[in-house]
Amino acid sequence: MKFFALLFAALALAATPAAALDKVTFATNWLAEAEHGGFYQAKADGTYEKYGLDVTILQGGPSANNRLLLAAGKIEFDLGANLIQAFDAVAGEIPIVAVAALFQKDPFILMSHPGVGLDRIEDLPKAAAFIGKDAFVSVYQWLKKAYGFKDENVKPYTFNSAPFIADKHSIEQGYATSEPFEVERQGKFKPNVFLAADHGYDSYSTTIETTRGLVDKNPDLVQRFVDASIIGWYNYIYDDNRAANALIKRDNPDIGDDQLAYSVTKMKEYGIVDSGDSLPLGIGAMRDARVKSFFVKMVEAGLFKPELDYKCAYTLQFIGHGVGIELRPRQ
Repeated sequence: MKFFALLFAALALAATPAAALDKVTFATNWLAEAEHGGFYQAKADGTYEKYGLDVTILQGGPSANNRLLLAAGKIEFDLGANLIQAFDAVAGEIPIVAVAALFQKDPFILMSHPGVGLDRIEDLPKAAAFIGKDAFVSVYQWLKKAYGFKDENVKPYTFNSAPFIADKHSIEQGYATSEPFEVERQGKFKPNVFLAADHGYDSYSTTIETTRGLVDKNPDLVQRFVDASIIGWYNYIYDDNRAANALIKRDNPDIGDDQLAYSVTKMKEYGIVDSGDSLPLGIGAMRDARVKSFFVKMVEAGLFKPELDYKCAYTLQFIGHGVGIELRPRQ
């Protein structure tokens, strides 16, 4: 009888389905690229599944408004470009909160032609500046305050580097991980690159955003998504990322292996993902003092009123626990 009881118990256990994964959607802010690599890595190598998650990655793009989907409760998480968006949410009384920052440095850059008197950031305010609409109302306002850039020098940037390449006395905005690659390829020269983060623009970037309601009602789900994403980022920049890149290219067939490799190299070179606060606290970390520093600069640049309760824009609840630090290669 004991044998049959054990047999029936074993059969019952074998017939029990595995615990269902929590289905969540994470929306990015642009077409799939290396700047989203850690999230694709966590999906490709099964990290999300290990954390009990079935994650759908929803691409952004020029006509997408994925933050609107988040605010409406249609998705669980989205990718925020920087803290300005989080402050904007507070100003607009939208219950979105940043719960992690996967980039310690915002990748925003300015580029100039070498050897024409535009080799220092202090030289750039005199140049014609190809700046897009989003950058003009955000980082360019800080550049005006911090370095004396002028509105009258701005020309429309349409994500085409040809006008900048043709005008040696111009500058152009971009991302450290992408635009210089295109300029070198098309223009056959290596531009000067000025990473705004290394010149005082101290916003965290590539934030994971969710709703205040989800933080309050299901903090365990938020924690698992944040932890798994952090591990994905360690593995993407420090380990074999070929499976993640295959998923990126599946979603965005226009991106090539050379661009992906360049982006990863620059993320490492500039310390975009893993530097500063992430070194002791782990990827994804933020600190109150640095958020305050950036908020004060944005107030001085005229983007926000000083009385805005900016602390409602983010939480440190889910980060700074050292998750994944052991995956960082030893020096």
